[in-house]
Amino acid sequence: MTPTTLLELLAEVQRGTLSPESASQRLANLPFEDLGHARIDHHRALRSGLPEVIYAAGKSPDQTAEIFTRMAAAGADVLATRADDSAAEAVLTAVPAAIHHPQARAITLRQSKHAEPKGHIAVICAGTSDLPIAEEAAITAELFNTRVTRLYDVGVAGLHRLLAVREQLTTANAVIVCAGMEGALPSVVGGLVGVPVIAVPTSVGYGASFAGAAALLGMLNSCSPNVTVVNIDNGFGAAYTATLIARMAYRP
Repeated sequence: MTPTTLLELLAEVQRGTLSPESASQRLANLPFEDLGHARIDHHRALRSGLPEVIYAAGKSPDQTAEIFTRMAAAGADVLATRADDSAAEAVLTAVPAAIHHPQARAITLRQSKHAEPKGHIAVICAGTSDLPIAEEAAITAELFNTRVTRLYDVGVAGLHRLLAVREQLTTANAVIVCAGMEGALPSVVGGLVGVPVIAVPTSVGYGASFAGAAALLGMLNSCSPNVTVVNIDNGFGAAYTATLIARMAYRP
C-alpha cells in the first residue's frame, strides 16, 4: 500500500463509502503479509516511498506468481527482477496485465495513477553486451516514476560516441553507468558531469575480467570523486539509489 492509497482509504472511511470494519481488513496486512514461503512488506512504500520488489531468482515460478499476485491485490506497482521465462509465464497467467521485459529479466505491473516523473536519470552502457543490466536499471527507474534517458553503446573504445551525447548528460540528476571489461567508462563520465555517477560493473569480458571483478576493482579505484559503485550486475540497486537522488533534486 502506497502513501496515496492509504490516504484514499482513510478518505473513503471519512466519506462513509467504506466501513471501518472493511478498512480494518484491508489494513490487516500492514506491515507485512505472511505467505508461508515469504513475508511481503506492504508497508515499505510508506517508509521509503518505494514499494517492495520481488527478487525472482531462486524462487519457483509458483512462488514468484503468488507473491506478485498478492502485491498486485494490495494496489501497489509491482516489480519482479531476475525473472526467467518460466516465472514470467506463471506471473502473466495469474496477472494478465503484467508486462514481461525479457532483456531486463523483469516483470512489471503499473497500477498507480500516471503523474509527472519525479527527477531525471541517464542510463549509460559501454556496449551491447551490457544491455541486460542497463535495461534492468532503466525499467526499474521508470516503474518508480523517474524519467530515464537511455544512452547505449558509448564505451571508451570509441570515445567520440560518448562525447556526441554529452549534452544529454547535463540534464540528468544522476547517471548510471554500466560497463564490463576494464570498467573505465564511469571515470570518464564522472569527469563530464556534475552529478552523482553510479557505476555498475557487469560480468562482461574475456578471461582476465574475472566475471566482472576486474571492472568492479577498476570502478572502486576511480579517480573521479563523484563515482560510487554497486555490486556486479546490480542494475536494480543502481536504479533504486539513483531514483532517490533524483527525487531529492526534483523541483516541480
